[in-house]
Amino acid sequence: MDVFLMIRRKTLTIFTDAKNTTTVLELKKIIEGFLKIPPQDQQLFNKDNTIMVDDRMLQDYGLTSTTTTAQNPATVGLAVRDTADAFEDLEYTPYSTADLADVMKSQEANGQEQSS
Repeated sequence: MDVFLMIRRKTLTIFTDAKNTTTVLELKKIIEGFLKIPPQDQQLFNKDNTIMVDDRMLQDYGLTSTTTTAQNPATVGLAVRDTADAFEDLEYTPYSTADLADVMKSQEANGQEQSS
């Protein structure tokens, strides 16, 4: 079954899916396909911000088809090795929580009135 993942690093978000039996190393190879960063230069973190071990499977971290969906993917943190040969700190840039602009609010209300 598919496990749906949202891999986050700073302002970057990658949506992907894998099997619950996929190893962390295999997931790093998937990420390498997107970012061209070799697996040994990647560090993945589970929801508790603990480092995920290469030879363990996603299901070992509670990432299964029953805990994730396409509409509600699990977040996996990504840190990469920097030039000083150390891994950067795990960092997520929060998504915007800004309210809709007044112009958009009126359009949204108009759309709801028309559909009634």
